[in-house]
Amino acid sequence: MGRGVSGSVLTAAGPGLAAERASVAPRRIGMLGGTFDPPHLGHLWLGAMAADAVGLDRVLFVPAAQPPHKSGQLVTRAADRMLMTRLAIATDPAFELSGIELERAGPSYTIDTVEQLQQLYGSETRLFLIMASDSLGAIDTWREPDRLLERVEWVVGPRPGTPLPDRATLERRFGADASRILLLDGPSLDVSSSAIRRRVAGGHTIRYLVPRGVEELIVERGLYRRG
Repeated sequence: MGRGVSGSVLTAAGPGLAAERASVAPRRIGMLGGTFDPPHLGHLWLGAMAADAVGLDRVLFVPAAQPPHKSGQLVTRAADRMLMTRLAIATDPAFELSGIELERAGPSYTIDTVEQLQQLYGSETRLFLIMASDSLGAIDTWREPDRLLERVEWVVGPRPGTPLPDRATLERRFGADASRILLLDGPSLDVSSSAIRRRVAGGHTIRYLVPRGVEELIVERGLYRRG
């Protein structure tokens, strides 16, 4: 384990569609999924913190096609979210965009993505699922969370308003497999996609909450504007 880590690890979901790199496949890959509507600095910081702590070769950013937990909510079209994510991660060579969930029909269940990525990368690659503490707190609303933990280690970062659980709490819920959950010790950024959308709708600046390219695309395409 790297610096700034408490606890143990869980294997996560993570690669993207990078067939051209198959000949030099990385051995440690993190997967960070989400709606990315829009991607913001909190997402980037969580990916960077996980990569530093676990020694990841690559972090895959995986936009969801149909987020199961947002059924009935209006979500920006996939092409715009994909492009925003590409722009957001463009300056970090360790970050990679994956369209794996956008290319799969139906709801975007993480367990399906993990299994697909494990088939893609093979047994020699170790996958880590990256999430924030609020996602861990809602993990029992996910599809087959126990099987997900059996398949991959989890790397969990802090989130304002949602403290990281203690080890005893994790052991009560997950038993011996709690050792596969790694808790990151570091600062958290109080940034959310919903707050950014509200600011844009209200005509307020989002400068320094999202990467500059994302901000410019939001303005150019009129995303999140009322009416």
